[in-house]
Amino acid sequence: MARYLLSRVIQATITVLVLTFVIFLIGRVTGNPADTLLPPDASDAQRQALIERLGLDQPILEQYWLYISDFVRGDFGTSVRTGGPVVDVVIPRLVNSLALVSVGFVMALLVGIPLGIAAAVRPNHLVDRIAMGVALIGQSVPSFLSGLLLILVFGVTLRWLPTSGIGDWRHYVLPGLTMAWFLVAAIVRLMRSSMLEVLGEDYVRTARAKGLANNVVIRRHAARNALLPVVTYIGMMFGIAIASAITTEVIFNWPGLGRLAYEAVIWRDFPLLQFTVVMWALVIVAINLIVDITYVYLDPRISIAQHSKA
Repeated sequence: MARYLLSRVIQATITVLVLTFVIFLIGRVTGNPADTLLPPDASDAQRQALIERLGLDQPILEQYWLYISDFVRGDFGTSVRTGGPVVDVVIPRLVNSLALVSVGFVMALLVGIPLGIAAAVRPNHLVDRIAMGVALIGQSVPSFLSGLLLILVFGVTLRWLPTSGIGDWRHYVLPGLTMAWFLVAAIVRLMRSSMLEVLGEDYVRTARAKGLANNVVIRRHAARNALLPVVTYIGMMFGIAIASAITTEVIFNWPGLGRLAYEAVIWRDFPLLQFTVVMWALVIVAINLIVDITYVYLDPRISIAQHSKA
């Protein structure tokens, strides 16, 4: 267990370092933040003074080394735009993104898992066709289009729900549905195929031969094992959903991490963009570790020792 955790920590550290270096280089080829911070009539002397104050006159590798050195000491940088520590800007936005993504996943799981199980239990029936139709539409419609349609119907026409910003539970509904729509499509298809495979296993047939009720066989024996690939998908997609929620957060003016990254790119706020990407990487790595531990809980045949060898 200790060796496994140590290897994962080392992999996570290397991943974060590579990501910080890549985003460090990409951020600097987009332009100079002095161009957006200074007025158009600023003099060359003012521009040069700002560049020196931001440390942008140093070689790239030296800038990166200074950034990593400060990062290890707990100094994550100062926002070019606000002039304050980037951690004070990123953490509240991360909390908002985690809340929104969690709502979207809860919606998707509440619909996707039961619908996938129902489709597998009665293949080629009406419920199966409905489930596959939902999956097809969900995977075909991009999130920006579904978000705009939800705004048009429930926000503009019916005026039932707010269309932007963050507040009470009503503000979570439309952006949560936008994120859940695509997730439901994948969860339904994955749960259906996994259930069909599990229902053909010998231990399921044995449970039925013993006279157990069909709902007991499905709930206790089939569904639990069929959830394994779904758990993998959820763990993989949760971190990716936080990182790819830029479209949803921009459409609904949601103050999350995705919108913050968008704003950091527009303002060429290198320290803010770098720390945002680091937080994305840390969240994804942490979720992957949680998924590995959850595997052991769902299937006792999987041991930590087998996982570490894999």
